[in-house]
Amino acid sequence: QVQLVESGGGLVQAGGSLRLSCTVSGRTFSFHAMGWFCQAPGKEREFVAGISRSIGVSTEYREGVKGRFTISRDNAKNTLSLQMNNLKPEDTCVYYCAAKSTLYPYNVFSGRDDYDFWGQGTQVTVSS
Repeated sequence: QVQLVESGGGLVQAGGSLRLSCTVSGRTFSFHAMGWFCQAPGKEREFVAGISRSIGVSTEYREGVKGRFTISRDNAKNTLSLQMNNLKPEDTCVYYCAAKSTLYPYNVFSGRDDYDFWGQGTQVTVSS
């Protein structure tokens, strides 16, 4: 089974930055579209950002993080990243990386049910 491990979360003041990372086991990372989701207490897990299987082809962001967050991947290192700048208290969340096995090289997926594998999550807390 594919395993995903997030890291990089923590406590940061508003306006600060964090970089989340997700390492993916196995030899098939390049065959997976990837995404970042967050889940706040009592709320549904929500899409934050996604990237297609083919690096540099397509990315997608939730309205409200555009211009502040950047998703990227390094297929040679089996790593997914989320650079988060100008953080706001409303960004406080548990962030999860997710992988979807797909033959489509250009598609970005934004639905929870689209994804096959999930990490355990990393907490991001932004203080005001």
